[in-house]
Formats: sequence, C-alpha cells, structure tokens
Amino acid sequence: MYEKETTIRNETGLHARPASEFVKCALQYASRLTIQRTVGEPPKMNNAKSMVTLLTQGLACGERVQICGDGPDEQEAVDTLVALIDSGFGE
Repeated sequence: MYEKETTIRNETGLHARPASEFVKCALQYASRLTIQRTVGEPPKMNNAKSMVTLLTQGLACGERVQICGDGPDEQEAVDTLVALIDSGFGE
C-alpha cells in the first residue's frame, strides 16, 4: 500500500467538475484507490473511482486528504492524483 497526503487547493473544493476530472484520472489505474479526510470526522476510506462517493464527502478548500493506493500501479496512481489536486484543477 502506498499513501500520500495533500490539501484541497481550489476555492470551491472538489465540486462536480474537479471531482469528475479526479475520478476520470483514477479510473485509468488498476490499483484500488481510496481518499479520506485526515482531520475531523472518523477516518473512512472512500472509493476514489466513484463520482457519487467523492461528491458526498463534500471536500472543501483547505481540507487535508489522504489518497491510498493498493495494487500494481499504486505509486504512480497516488502521485498523479496528488499532483492533480495540487494543481488546483486549473481553477
């Protein structure tokens, strides 16, 4: 298992458009990918390949998240998803 933390940077958080980009990117990898808040509510690993799951988390600007990967391309997948979040999705 490979994991990394980052902070949601775009002002509106992971709303529909960035969440869609995130899921589209995650679906390119074979590894099992999860995302969870690192502060606040009890940790719950959510499927990073599910648009509905991602949107229901309501991840806002400034929140810390942990992305975990488990599988053959876990490191590349996690690093790519973290880089996508760090880029602010071009917003």
